Amino acid sequence: MEKDIPRGRWLRILPPIMIVCIISYMDRVNIGFAMAGGMSAELGMTASIAGLAAGIFFIGYLFLQVPGGEFAAKRSGKKFISWTIVFWAIISVLTGMVTDVTHLLILRFLLGVAEGGMLPVVLTMVSMWFPNEERGRANAIVILFVPIAAIITGPLSGYIISLSDWRWLFIIEGLVSLLVLIPWLALVSDRPQTAKWLDAKERDFILKRLEEEREELKKGPKQLASLSEVLKNGTMLKLIILNFCYQCGIYGFGLWLPSLLKNLTGSGMSQIGWLSAVPYVGCAIGMLFVANISDKTGRRKPFVVIPLIGFALCLLLSVKLSAYIWVSYAFLVGCGFFLQAAAGVFWTIPPRLFSPEVAGGARGVINGIGNLGGFAGPYLVGLLIQLYDYDMGIYGLVALLVIGAALTLSLPASVDEDVKTARTEEARQS
Repeated sequence: MEKDIPRGRWLRILPPIMIVCIISYMDRVNIGFAMAGGMSAELGMTASIAGLAAGIFFIGYLFLQVPGGEFAAKRSGKKFISWTIVFWAIISVLTGMVTDVTHLLILRFLLGVAEGGMLPVVLTMVSMWFPNEERGRANAIVILFVPIAAIITGPLSGYIISLSDWRWLFIIEGLVSLLVLIPWLALVSDRPQTAKWLDAKERDFILKRLEEEREELKKGPKQLASLSEVLKNGTMLKLIILNFCYQCGIYGFGLWLPSLLKNLTGSGMSQIGWLSAVPYVGCAIGMLFVANISDKTGRRKPFVVIPLIGFALCLLLSVKLSAYIWVSYAFLVGCGFFLQAAAGVFWTIPPRLFSPEVAGGARGVINGIGNLGGFAGPYLVGLLIQLYDYDMGIYGLVALLVIGAALTLSLPASVDEDVKTARTEEARQS
């Protein structure tokens, strides 16, 4: 019967969300290309200061995580993101005008504040439109913004810098951000109940399945009544640390990739832009492949562990085989395949553990505190490079990814769903 349900939400809700996320990610990571393209030299930045400038974004990123998720759950995620787009566009343009490191650090911090509520808001919106059996794929499609943005950002940033300089990189990409308000305001609806364009059959299906999820969650002993209780929960702590380790790996790799490629190949910025895009093609493939298998099997933990270990192994081999330039680069592409493969699956876990009333805030806490890894990862790499060498910076990321995999194995069995048993039971009852 589900095959007969219209699927307008897949085309109407997900594309504008992806577009907003793509632009925000471009404004977030273009500093990596700016550093390799002359910013570090012009502003007199050491490797550790460069890592700090890249990572301080995530200190600011913490502030609107919980308010954003709760605002989307209780009021309007559409309005929340509309205002943040304007703010981060202004800040990005101003970054292109900085004259010293202090101004750069302040603006990077403010950019983090402006973008901080975005991911918990969009994930909360997705949870209102897609029931559990579709949520892994929906989350993965949304989080495809990471490889798509990286594929665009690499060649575009390298091209802009090669034609002018790093300052125009921030100014141009900041102005482009304002354009995404058009599809966002025109297409997005907060909830199925308020979407006039939605087919009645599709609306009934969504609301029925979400209500069934709420009833199922009420039956289990794992339900927590408030966000304050969630924060005291041991599983919540594991999710935060797991996400922290994962984000250290993701952003430590992503923000230093242009510099790593320049050090490995000695290429110019235009070539580095194209070389940096290839790992993210693999990233898109890995995300969809892993999320699809996870949704079909109902298994979540294995499809977080495997990508984390694969990512760590490819990072390690890229260092060990750095004498063979293109073999090392091949393993950097392998890093791309595993880079975000666990992300869509990971974000299906909180709704399996926490009640809908607090899930938005829980996502904000997990994403906000966990994303401090986005600060720690780049800074750790920069510090280890300054103290030792590039190889040691990568070893630090490898260790954190292994810790994340170990924490995943310790999560409750309830995060996995036995799809075959559930379908057999549904068939028996029908």
